[in-house]
Amino acid sequence: VFQNMQTTECHFTNGTEKVRLVQRYIYNRQQYLMFDSDVGLHVGFTPFGERCAKQANSDPVFMESRRTAVDWFCRHNYPIAAPFSVERR
Repeated sequence: VFQNMQTTECHFTNGTEKVRLVQRYIYNRQQYLMFDSDVGLHVGFTPFGERCAKQANSDPVFMESRRTAVDWFCRHNYPIAAPFSVERR
């Protein structure tokens, strides 16, 4: 049985003032690639992940989409996520 998984996390600090997007790519419980919007690049953790990172980082259209995902994905979905994460006490 093989497991291939991708997770996308939005980290909100001070509402929508400071937003960080983290995408993790995992194969068989081992993270091989990660995108962090604070870094602005894909980072590979395995030889396969390094090849994937090199390919993704060399595509300017794809990288522009990833870098702007903070606005069109995280900030856009903040009103949906806020009641579950911010207003709970």
